Amino acid sequence: MAKVVIIGAGFAGHTAALYLGDALGRDHEISVINLHEHFYYVPSWVWVGIGRMDVNKTRFALRPVYKKMRVNFIHGRATEIHPDAQHVVVELKDDGQIRQVPYDYLIIATGPKLNYAATEGLGPKFGYTQSICTAPHAVESRDAYFKQIERMQRGETVKFVIGTGHPGATCQGAAFEYITNIHKDLLRRGLRDRAKLLWLSNEQAVGDFGVRGVHTTVGGRMLSSEDFIKAVFKEYDIAYEVQKGVYKVDAERIYWEDFDGRYGETPYDFAMLIPQFTGMPFKYVGQGGEDVSERVVNAAGFVKVDAIYGLPYEQLVKNPTAWPELYQNPYYDNLFAAGIAFAPPGPISQPHVTPNGTAVAAAPPRTGMVSGIIGRIVAKNIIDLIQKGRMTHGERMTEM
Repeated sequence: MAKVVIIGAGFAGHTAALYLGDALGRDHEISVINLHEHFYYVPSWVWVGIGRMDVNKTRFALRPVYKKMRVNFIHGRATEIHPDAQHVVVELKDDGQIRQVPYDYLIIATGPKLNYAATEGLGPKFGYTQSICTAPHAVESRDAYFKQIERMQRGETVKFVIGTGHPGATCQGAAFEYITNIHKDLLRRGLRDRAKLLWLSNEQAVGDFGVRGVHTTVGGRMLSSEDFIKAVFKEYDIAYEVQKGVYKVDAERIYWEDFDGRYGETPYDFAMLIPQFTGMPFKYVGQGGEDVSERVVNAAGFVKVDAIYGLPYEQLVKNPTAWPELYQNPYYDNLFAAGIAFAPPGPISQPHVTPNGTAVAAAPPRTGMVSGIIGRIVAKNIIDLIQKGRMTHGERMTEM
């Protein structure tokens, strides 16, 4: 009987669990380790953050689903991974006890660590800005947003700044949805004329989204995301400033450095800025207790997989096969990473370093639908390995 362990139950981990449970759950042991008892539909938090959706409508309990799909649910926090001994150390949520969970195959699908500490003054816990990156944060954003509504109802003018809060942040799409939702909600409330909205981003251009923009055909005419987003911002009266990396926030101002190395500041009343994402800080422990993290993760904590790392951007952008196909660690071939947990070979958007040496560039997005696709690929390949002894599935992000 094979043991498959998945760390994380977001889009990647949950998708993998369902495929594995369906195909292998009767004869093999499938386990999911997750800190939370619910699956959260993260894209809906852009609505929670303005009070248009109750946070409880964005989640469902995992245990009943996994019971039906023959998947074990372990409610706890993974703290250590022992890839030679093949077990995960888990601190159980209910009683705090430590448990070792053995595996034959491991999928790391944790999503990111929200690295607010990388930007001074960022974030709702120790800083001054809001976030929609977790369910509690989205609720806090809603409450802070409502306070601004009260100010506008008293006749005050309020400045909202939405975007990215670190020179290397990603997930611009969620921030874009949030600023347009704020616009629509203020219109509905009859308060739009009392608000100033500003998009502040590390993108190379408006509509870049960390993927060099997207293109579509509308009425027989090619339309770029830059053209589309600029048109939306013009129609909605949303000001925008790009090519800016935020490095500090205080109670009244956001401090940034632009592409040209110039420093500046932006005043605000309400700010929701996406933080830098890093990998989860697990300990990777070898057979003799030594640190083997260099075999598993890069400097940012993302899992190394079957990508070609270290290529100059000019080569990477011309080499789609540099992107991973199997999401399999090259050193430990029974260890896979899915979703944002895997280390990309480099940026998709053109990287930029300021004259001061600061890298200001949008990181590659690997969330949502992409995570689900990767979770499926990894699960299918583990099913293959258990049933056939070889992998038959693969898909690079350059093919999606």
